[in-house]
Amino acid sequence: MDSKITIFLASCLVIISTLINPCSATIPRRLAEVQTPATVLTYHKGSVLHGNITVNLIWYGKFSPLQKAAIIDFLKSLNTRVAPTPSAASWWQTTSKYKGGLRSIYVGKQIVDEKCSRGKSLKDSDLISLASKARGHNVISVVLTAADVGVSGFCMNRCGSHGTTRVNKGHNFAYAWVGNSATQCPGQCAWPFALPMFGPKMSPLVAPNGDIGVAGVIINLATVLAGTVTNPFDGGYYQGPATAPLEAVTACTGIFGSGSFPGYPGTVLTDKRTKVNYNAHGVNNRKYLLPAMWDPKTSTCKTLV
Repeated sequence: MDSKITIFLASCLVIISTLINPCSATIPRRLAEVQTPATVLTYHKGSVLHGNITVNLIWYGKFSPLQKAAIIDFLKSLNTRVAPTPSAASWWQTTSKYKGGLRSIYVGKQIVDEKCSRGKSLKDSDLISLASKARGHNVISVVLTAADVGVSGFCMNRCGSHGTTRVNKGHNFAYAWVGNSATQCPGQCAWPFALPMFGPKMSPLVAPNGDIGVAGVIINLATVLAGTVTNPFDGGYYQGPATAPLEAVTACTGIFGSGSFPGYPGTVLTDKRTKVNYNAHGVNNRKYLLPAMWDPKTSTCKTLV
């Protein structure tokens, strides 16, 4: 494996008591630093993904049809502007401000491994092996693990990750992984839809479809996708060391709406009928909560609301 980029995702912001940001991996940074205009992601003159990008999915473990539909609709929503605004597409549009311009996401092949061919306790090498089954040019091979599948480091220091590797002396390919944390650590990887594991116990938000696990998967999937297209091979946009970088979304950890502060996600929208909390509309009348993304034009963390 040429590189491994571990992404410690949005929910880790709730560890307020230490006043540090675990999302900087082994090198902690103060929360205040993450939320100031001083955060600048430097372009390191490497390759980025752009144009038409295919996302191939490996469903590892058991996902219900409703869970799959919500995740696939999210990916489709990244290209489709819907009314009313804001939309998931307008959130994704921020990636067009990075080098390479417009990026369009398309769902490609799907591989179902419901019987867990590599067991229910995976290492990084297992993730790479699974992802290699769906690799290709300008492709992100995404492994999604079910709620009863354990992954090395899951819940302890990461909720998902992305990286790059080479198979059989071929070209490098980009891959990503996200786990469903519903039964293992929702307070860590599905915040703010679950009570945080640490810090103030503020009331959690209401998840779309009542599925906290999938709501967390979508937050973390959004995070790794943005990081993958803007820093796929360790030479793109990031701040800090390449082995523990802050990227497009992890530079804005824990921010979902205006007025956010540590332990509070910010102002978001509420559906009057269902009471669901969200900040983006998607296809098929879906609603999603998407994390802030660093805007290279303004050097600020951009939110939808």
